[in-house]
Amino acid sequence: MQQAIFAIAMIVLTVIAYLLMAKLYVRFSYPIFIPVLTTTILMIVILVILHIPYEDYMSGGKWINSLLGPAVVALAYPLYKQRHILLKYSFPILGGVVVGLFCGMISGLVFAEIFGVDRNLILSIVPKSITTPVAIQIASGLGGIPSMTIVFVMIAGFSGVILGPLVLKWLRIHSSLGKGIALGSASHALGTSKALEYGELTVSMSSVSMTLSAILGSILGPIVVWIFHV
Repeated sequence: MQQAIFAIAMIVLTVIAYLLMAKLYVRFSYPIFIPVLTTTILMIVILVILHIPYEDYMSGGKWINSLLGPAVVALAYPLYKQRHILLKYSFPILGGVVVGLFCGMISGLVFAEIFGVDRNLILSIVPKSITTPVAIQIASGLGGIPSMTIVFVMIAGFSGVILGPLVLKWLRIHSSLGKGIALGSASHALGTSKALEYGELTVSMSSVSMTLSAILGSILGPIVVWIFHV
C-alpha cells in the first residue's frame, strides 16, 4: 500500500512540475525553456535534494513512460489528415530525410575524430539523431555502447529543439514542410514535440521524418561506418 501511495505521489509530482514548466514556457517563450528540458532538470534537482533513488522514482515514473507508446501512435491522426500532402511531396520528404540523416551521422563522426574520441564512443554517436529504441539497436549492431547512445540521442534532441528554431530562422526556412523535416530528422521525438508549435502540417512532416530516419538509419548506419572506415 505504501509503495502504491509513493508511486502515485511521484506521478503527481511529475505532472505538477510539467504544468509549472509549461506555464513558464508560455511566459518566457525561449527555446531553452521548453517544458521537456526544464521539467527534466527540475525533477533531477528534486530527486537529488530529497535523496530519492531513481529506481524508487520509476515506481511511478514507469506509468508516465508507458504513455509514450500511445502518444506516438496518436501522431497517426495528423498524418492521416495530411495524407494528400504527404503523397504530393513524397520525393522532397524522402530526399530531405536522407540528407538530414547523412548530415547527422557524418557530423558526429567528424567531431568525434577531431577530438580523438574512442572508437566505441564514435560508433555510439552515429545513430544520435534517431529515436532511442532504434538508435540503441543500431549502436549494438555497430559495436557501440547502447547506454552512451541514449545520452547522445538526448543531447541531439535537446540541442535540436533549442538551437533548431534559431537555425531555421537564420536560414530563412519558413515552410511547414521544411521545418517538419528538419526537426524530425535531427531531433526525433523531441523535435516532433517542438513541431507542434508550428502547426499540424509541421508536426505531420516531423513525424514522418522521424519514422523514416529510424527505418533508413538502420540501413545507412553500417554504410556510413564502412565508408569512413571507423
